Amino acid sequence: MKVSDILRVKGGTLFTVQPEQSLADAASTMAEHDIGSLVVMDHGDLVGMLTFREVIKATVRNSGVFGSLTVRTVMDDHPLTCTPDTELDEVRRMMLSRHARYMPVMTQKTLMGVISFYDVAKAVVDGQDFENRMLKAYIRDWPVSEDGAGKEPQALL
Repeated sequence: MKVSDILRVKGGTLFTVQPEQSLADAASTMAEHDIGSLVVMDHGDLVGMLTFREVIKATVRNSGVFGSLTVRTVMDDHPLTCTPDTELDEVRRMMLSRHARYMPVMTQKTLMGVISFYDVAKAVVDGQDFENRMLKAYIRDWPVSEDGAGKEPQALL
């Protein structure tokens, strides 16, 4: 399974923020849309990632207030990225190694979407459920030949 499979199911809504935007505005956008991350774009280029983790850390460091903090001062300026052709196994390894919960999906310099660890986990579980249903259907419909091959195996004792 590839990242493009997740994006196809997820849809194309993207939320971005500019680096000089206030952290308060960014947090409001995240709360309003019930999202955990914003891609930070500057003149059409990906320059960072802002997640609830950075927002919380910055707020705690600033004694519980946003004050004049900007997105640039708290964003992850080296976010992990992947392409639509990246295999999910590779994405899982990358996200786990960096403790990343969100990953922008890029085709060259074009932002294609953002996937979350939840999206990846759901895709894996859905894939396993589908495979289990197919295997159970296959076993239930196991062909029986006239020579007795295909009967249930006898227990060996």
